Amino acid sequence: MLRGRVGRGAFPPSRRLDVISLASSSTTEQGQVATRWALDDLAAALINRAHHDQAMSRSTIFRVLDEADLKPHRSVYWLNSHDPDFDAKAREICQLYVKAPAMHQEGRLLICCDEKTGMQALGRPDPTQPAQPGQPEKRENDYIRYGTRTMITSFVVATGQVIGDLGPTRTSVDFAAHLSHVADQFPEIQGCDWVMDNLNTHWSLDVCRLIADLCKVPFVEGELRTGQQRRAFLTDPTHKHVFHFTPTHGSWLNQVELWFRVLARRLLKRVDFSSMNDFEARLLAFVADYNKNHAHPYRWTYTGTPLVRGIPFSQTRRQERQGRAWFSPRPQRFERELYPPRPYHRKPKKTG
Repeated sequence: MLRGRVGRGAFPPSRRLDVISLASSSTTEQGQVATRWALDDLAAALINRAHHDQAMSRSTIFRVLDEADLKPHRSVYWLNSHDPDFDAKAREICQLYVKAPAMHQEGRLLICCDEKTGMQALGRPDPTQPAQPGQPEKRENDYIRYGTRTMITSFVVATGQVIGDLGPTRTSVDFAAHLSHVADQFPEIQGCDWVMDNLNTHWSLDVCRLIADLCKVPFVEGELRTGQQRRAFLTDPTHKHVFHFTPTHGSWLNQVELWFRVLARRLLKRVDFSSMNDFEARLLAFVADYNKNHAHPYRWTYTGTPLVRGIPFSQTRRQERQGRAWFSPRPQRFERELYPPRPYHRKPKKTG
């Protein structure tokens, strides 16, 4: 027979470990139909599995999970790279970022290149109401879709300059035309290193033909039939223009992605356009204003070391502040010293 409620701290650490172990397992392993754990499901599963005399309430289970910083109701996506050469490729790109200022002084550029696709030109049937004291900006829920555009963008690492070509497509011909446009902007450079991901348009035959022309090397189409041959040709360190491809699922190593976040936050997120021409004009004006007033090199902090669990970036904020979870209802020592209990929370001293 189950007893009534018990006081806080009455459950031993083994019972609390049962809660954490159960919440860390999948619901299908425990014969549950639901796809995620709820407090009621955890309480029922604990009773059915262990048949303890004292039932653990929902509030107690919540406190145990909260102290362990465990949130079984939450789920986030993560992307794992299975590239066997991930560490070597990441380290090479990060070393290029470190050498970019010195390379720039020597006349060699480091450029990050990628596409910003699916940018929607959205308008509103009614004008947006500006923010007022006590009220945020109000935007119409309905929208008018004028179409989409793609901007192939290059980011000069040493200076922060942005060069973009706006168009409806992102074919290999478009990408080769963008590379030619960027190369025309720097006719006196001694060489250029390009950082980009593994999209097939980045190592197409059109790109190889352009690079061969820029590097003044022979272009033999019969020797560039496969993707492996084309990538080897583009990454040849003896060429004037050398490509560096990011690892698989490692496009976050490309610094132009940081600028895409600036573009989305400062222009695309909260703006209404009247037409596609208005969208293109404002986007190109934003790029021009950025290059004139805001362009700057980014401070790159990742060094290319292997990404493993246990580093500060893989921990939650609570784990960074407090370390590992503990299983004692008593506050930690630093908490007792910094935040002593209030008088009405202190237990009376025993006499006699």
